[in-house]
Amino acid sequence: MTSDIIVQTAHALADAAREAILPFFRSEGMLADNKAGTGFDPVTEADRAAERAMREILAERRPQDGILGEEYGETRGESGLTWVLDPIDGTRGFLSGTPTWGVLIAVSDETGPVYGLIDQPYTGERFEGGFGRAEMQGPQGRRALATLGARPLSEAILFTTFPELGSEAERDGFAAVAREVRLTRYGMDCYAYALVAAGQIDLVIEAGLQAYDIQAPIAVIEAAGGIVTDWQGRPAHQGGRAVAAAGPEQHAAALEILSKVAG
Repeated sequence: MTSDIIVQTAHALADAAREAILPFFRSEGMLADNKAGTGFDPVTEADRAAERAMREILAERRPQDGILGEEYGETRGESGLTWVLDPIDGTRGFLSGTPTWGVLIAVSDETGPVYGLIDQPYTGERFEGGFGRAEMQGPQGRRALATLGARPLSEAILFTTFPELGSEAERDGFAAVAREVRLTRYGMDCYAYALVAAGQIDLVIEAGLQAYDIQAPIAVIEAAGGIVTDWQGRPAHQGGRAVAAAGPEQHAAALEILSKVAG
């Protein structure tokens, strides 16, 4: 694996996704289709256009690699590497005009994600992790990423996207952790994971994730010194339940509570 080529390709994908998405953001008459049988799971032409743009680059530059994308499914490869793409993570936020959605790009091998990008096109922020890199660039320039490190749960800041987290047991588990932290906030989608890597918050706890929701955040957070597992401390790169933590103290404390309440 040539890491420089992988990194250059990932940035090219993120650039192409930005170009495809931004004309749609906060545009008049934005329409969304509902992918869900029940409830609301929106997809827009911006989602589709961004994934198509990324797939076109991969077909040209990395035809031997596999692709797993939210909108167009899985394309098998021969190299042992898979590009895991979520063209807009947080489409509900995108439709609402909030800049908390993002483009997720990960490169995975048989062990899980080895490199990832979290890109926020509207704010111009890009968070990168893997191959010895852990940095972000944005309106304030370029800087290294580093998590907060260990501190007590009583001092922690906790995020999740939806208060209506998963099953009743999963909601109870999250609520039990929320009672022990200093501050709980909602609705940030993938941007919350970027904030863990950037040293702003301590924990993100979620459930019902897909692989394309979590693989890029795993790579970025782990490169910045954080920890991402499922609620039992096992690998989370296939999705499901996830705990992202800035340090081992917060991680262990959250897992202890979740295991007792949510199983």
